[in-house]
Amino acid sequence: MSSIGTLWPAAGGSHAKANIIRAVAAYNGFTLDDPESYTHYVDNYKPEFLAKFPHGKIPAFEGKDGFHLFEGIVITRYIAGLNPNTGLFGKDQKDAALIDQWVHLVDSEIADNVSLIYRLTTGKIIPYSKTFHTTLTETCQRAAATLDKHLATRTFFVGERITLADIVVAGYIQRVVSLIFDAPIRAKYPHLMRHMETVVNQPKLKENFGEIVYTDKPLQYVPPPKEKKEPKPAAPPPAPKAENKPKAKAEEDDDDDDEPLVPAEPKVKNPLDDLPKSTFNLEDWKRAYSNKETRGPGGALEWFYSNFDSEGFSIWRVDFKYNEELTLVFMSSNQIGGFFNRLEASRKYLFGSMGVLGEHNNSVITGTFILRGQDVKAVVDVAPDWDSYEFTRIDLADEAQKAYFEAALAWDLERDGKKWADGKNFK
Repeated sequence: MSSIGTLWPAAGGSHAKANIIRAVAAYNGFTLDDPESYTHYVDNYKPEFLAKFPHGKIPAFEGKDGFHLFEGIVITRYIAGLNPNTGLFGKDQKDAALIDQWVHLVDSEIADNVSLIYRLTTGKIIPYSKTFHTTLTETCQRAAATLDKHLATRTFFVGERITLADIVVAGYIQRVVSLIFDAPIRAKYPHLMRHMETVVNQPKLKENFGEIVYTDKPLQYVPPPKEKKEPKPAAPPPAPKAENKPKAKAEEDDDDDDEPLVPAEPKVKNPLDDLPKSTFNLEDWKRAYSNKETRGPGGALEWFYSNFDSEGFSIWRVDFKYNEELTLVFMSSNQIGGFFNRLEASRKYLFGSMGVLGEHNNSVITGTFILRGQDVKAVVDVAPDWDSYEFTRIDLADEAQKAYFEAALAWDLERDGKKWADGKNFK
């Protein structure tokens, strides 16, 4: 097999995305070289790395011809297409679309959420929230149930042979069972477990996937131990100065946490907390939206109009400014997911419903936000890329704007002939 380039990080780690890429390369008859050296959060901040991969993320690929790519699934698809004879994209355009469907589902609903669970339980960037942890876990299990049901009558996801969908799903599920799916959870998805074991043990793939490791206990948050107070002596002597104890070495970072981490900033009080108390409870709205049909009698919209406080909250239309750069629908949907992840610090002040309208290479990203206060910037500027979106206040007294708002919530919005193709909620 011939090498087609270099992949960061080096082989042999626990980086699921890199393992998937190497497995796809091997299936197509190629190899990938390791970088001469690489230390995460050190080398990916260096100018020479950023000159090739400007976002500083791994996996990162450099072809023999000097072609550079980052974003794991993008690299995977590129390498999968280098040898059409292996059939990783199926036999026709419909097969290719179905393959993208399953790749998108596992990447956005399982892989992204497992990374968030890891960050949450290890205290990386995101302060621990039991509710958020539960929601992420339920999202992963819901996606796993969909995958399992599809496999109940099939050996592979599309057609009668391995495609890119099988390799990507199996690679991500291998990571899930090592971190958050213990034996009782795995027992719910027998077809998915069978599929994962079948694929990762294929002779062409096993060397890159390695042995399957099953967890006995899902990742859990362990709060730091409270300091023990020593009993005060009857006549305490002057307290000696505290010694500067060396800090314990931080837990080794998880390789699949490929977004560059940002040092935590000191917590400051958010001015939004000083706003006058509102009669509209955003958490109650999120529950109503999740548990009711959006339209119709007794639905979420009826609840919203009965409870909304226009003085304490405002409604905004959100439009991506650079739709001409959008390509595949699932990649655009992942972009929304990334934007929502970066809005995490404003979760208590914000609800969002955004979608991709249109088709591959002809789509737009749009939607609506309900947020605390009247200043959109005060809520959304926690996300570094917030200014890549245009925010326009929605006036519910205007029937056209009201219809746009309702359709964005109901996921049946159409714009310029483009129909709703995929969407995500921030709640």
